[in-house]
Amino acid sequence: MAAWAQTMAALADRRGAALKRYAFLLCGDDAEADDLVQEALVRAFARPGRRTQDEAEGYVRRIMLNRFLDGKRSRRVWRRVSPLVHGKDYVPDASAQVVVNADVRAALARLSPRQRACAVLRYYEDLTVAQIAAQLGCREGSVKRYLSEAHQRLAELLGDGETADEGRTEAAAPTAGARQPRPAARK
Repeated sequence: MAAWAQTMAALADRRGAALKRYAFLLCGDDAEADDLVQEALVRAFARPGRRTQDEAEGYVRRIMLNRFLDGKRSRRVWRRVSPLVHGKDYVPDASAQVVVNADVRAALARLSPRQRACAVLRYYEDLTVAQIAAQLGCREGSVKRYLSEAHQRLAELLGDGETADEGRTEAAAPTAGARQPRPAARK
């Protein structure tokens, strides 16, 4: 067995579940996650190369991220063109409106692809802003903006509806029955 084939087999055996979790966090669908992992492995090992197992996993993850973003772009284009192809009697499929069970999964699905990719890379992959910018090929300021927007959106969708400022104001307010400080005596 060739070295690249052994590397692929070892990667699939040892890190297959982690790759699947990463793909699931990106796309939010179990079947699509399987497809994303399989396609990334095929693309990474279609031609024999000289990659160590550590390099191979990073390369496969990068392919998965690029394929996810490319797929979102092409679906967005198709949604704009689709009504033109189907004509006026086109009725959108109601199955797309099915509510998902997990709150986090639903909240991640409501983020833009870039926000979602940045959030997954930051909080799941534990990459720094500079590393995320390098992986996505954009500026650090853009990554910070995407992360801020994603954090704010996730807080709205998953939180109890109060913002951080409101929480601080309520936390600073004295509770009922708490002892109030006496005003300073005037001289």
